[in-house]
Amino acid sequence: MRVWKKLRLCCILAISGIFVLAGNGFGYEINDKLSIGGIIAGEWQYQDINDAPDFDSKGRGAMVFQPEISFTPTDSDELFACFGFGAGNGLMEEGKSPFILAPWAADVQDDYKDISGRNRDYLLTAWYKHTFSFSEDHTLGLTGGIINAGDYMDENAFANDEFSQFMNEALVNGPNAFLPSYDIGGAVEWEIGGFSIKGVAMAMGTNDEEGEFEEPYNFYGMQIAYAVDFGLGEGNYRLIVDTTSSAFSNVAGTKKERLSCAMISFDQQLGEILGAWIRFGWQDDEAAIDYKDIYTGGLNISGNLWGRECDNIGIGYGHLRGGNLDVDHTDVFEIYGRFALNDIFAVTGDVQYMKDSMKVGDSPDGWIFGLRMTAEF
Repeated sequence: MRVWKKLRLCCILAISGIFVLAGNGFGYEINDKLSIGGIIAGEWQYQDINDAPDFDSKGRGAMVFQPEISFTPTDSDELFACFGFGAGNGLMEEGKSPFILAPWAADVQDDYKDISGRNRDYLLTAWYKHTFSFSEDHTLGLTGGIINAGDYMDENAFANDEFSQFMNEALVNGPNAFLPSYDIGGAVEWEIGGFSIKGVAMAMGTNDEEGEFEEPYNFYGMQIAYAVDFGLGEGNYRLIVDTTSSAFSNVAGTKKERLSCAMISFDQQLGEILGAWIRFGWQDDEAAIDYKDIYTGGLNISGNLWGRECDNIGIGYGHLRGGNLDVDHTDVFEIYGRFALNDIFAVTGDVQYMKDSMKVGDSPDGWIFGLRMTAEF
C-alpha cells in the first residue's frame, strides 16, 4: 500500500503540473535547451480463461510513471535521461496469468528494481548523443550510455507503443527478437534521404537464467530501413538482424549458445484512413527458446473516418510458432479503440484473445478485456 500511496502522490503532482503546462500552450520546454516530458499510464485488465485449472478468471491493474529530461546544449548534442516508477504488476504478476506472453507489454512495478541485474533501480536510460550533419538530409548520430535497443530497432508506425497502440507483447514488438533494454551500450544512426542504417551494441548484466546458469552477455543488432511515399502515404520497410554472445543454455542445459534472429517490419499508410503493417521474424533454436517464428500484422483505422484525426482503431493478429520448449504455437488477436480527450490525455478500450497450444498438458485460452488511460506530456 505504501508504494501505491507514493506513486499516487507523484501522479497527482505530475498531472497538476501537466495542467499548468497545458495552460501555457503545452509548453513543457523550460528554455530552448532544457525540456521535461514523460508519460503516466494506468490500466485494468480482466481475464476470462479456460483450460487453466491453476489460474482464476479475475481482473488486475497497474500504473506506471516514466518522467524524462532532455538537455541540448547545442543543435548537435543531447543529454537524455528517463526514469520509471510503478505500482502493481497487473496480470503480469507472477502466478496470475497462464499465458506466456504479457497482455500488457509495459514495464511495471517489478521491472524497475535491480534493472538488468545491475543493482540499479528506477533509472531506465541515460545517454549522450552527438549528431554530425553533412547536409539537410544526410546525418550521422552516435549515442552512448544506458540505452534501450527498442528505441533504435524494430520501430513500426502502427505497432510499437504499448501506451498508445496495441497492448499485447506479441503486437508491440517481435518477442523473439530479444531486443534488450536499459543497460550499457552504444548506437550508430546513419540517415541519407529515405535510407537509414542503425547499429546497436550492448553489454547486458544478466541473461535472466537462474542460479549457476545466470551470466552477463553481449548483444549486437543492425537495422537497414527505407522510407518511401508511393502517393498513398509514407511507408517504412525494415530488415533487422541481431545476435548475442554465447551465454544462453541449450534445452539440455549442457552447452551455451547464441541467440540469433532475422526480422522484417513494414508499415504503410494507405490514404488518410487506413494503414497496414506486418512483422515477420525467424529465430535460431540452438539455445532454449519459446518461439522460433513470429508472423503478425494488422490494420490501423484513423479517426479521420469520423472526423477526429487524433483517434484511431487498431486490429492485429499474431501467430507464433513454438521453439524447442513447451509451447507448440500461440495465437493472439487484439482490437483496440483509442479516444483522445485532448493533446495530453487519452483513454483506450482493448479486447484480446490468446491461446497457448502446448505440446503436452493444458492449452490455456481466453479473452482479456482492458481499459487504459494515459497522460503524455
